[in-house]
Amino acid sequence: MQNILIIGATSAIAEATARLYAADGANLYLMARNEDRLKIIAADLKIRGAASVATAGFEANDLDSHQNLIERAHKSLGSFDIVLIAHGTLGIQKVAESDIEETIRELQTNAMSTIALMTRLANMMEKQRQGTLAIISSVAGDRGRPSNYVYGTAKAAVTTFCEGLRARLCKSNVHLLTIKPGMVDSPMTAGMELPGILLAKPEQVAKAIVTAIKKKTDVLYTPWFWRFIMLGIIHMPTSVFKKLSL
Repeated sequence: MQNILIIGATSAIAEATARLYAADGANLYLMARNEDRLKIIAADLKIRGAASVATAGFEANDLDSHQNLIERAHKSLGSFDIVLIAHGTLGIQKVAESDIEETIRELQTNAMSTIALMTRLANMMEKQRQGTLAIISSVAGDRGRPSNYVYGTAKAAVTTFCEGLRARLCKSNVHLLTIKPGMVDSPMTAGMELPGILLAKPEQVAKAIVTAIKKKTDVLYTPWFWRFIMLGIIHMPTSVFKKLSL
């Protein structure tokens, strides 16, 4: 029976992942900003087989509140076997280009709040000398593209932070998984014109996450073909890349 903390638990990917663990009888502790939605999800997870489900309100950018929230979760569960950090926003690039406050908000929510959480959680998991810390980053962090370079910058920071933290935590038998989804059919992308052939369902991503945690994978591109798409984008000459509308 695993003890699992999910932060940003109302996101489509997080909810789909929680359902898989509920079916295995896990103890779940869910955090999210929308507490009403959180209660609905918790009730559903109990029906699906979760041994226990506790919830707490969470505001990503209230950094001072993080330590107390994490300690409460740890006390409730007894230990952290798996922690999934899944909160985030997908801002409008064009707005950020003309509004520095919007840019700072996006960087704060998608990078700094996640890094703050990882720092606190790493210290706790290092002491217990076991467990998996799974972080949802994005393929957008692999190379800054004109269509979403503010969001991409935040995710690049998270990915780089994960690289260093992974090397540190492995010495304490703690596994760190960086999750890089491509385009996902979710409320976050609702209304966007996205190519259907590249669009993954949250359930598909969730299955890949659970498998990657079991296998102690370091970096997960999901669906799998995004590894090769991004490989091409990363190695594209700048002289060509800057002329494309990506």
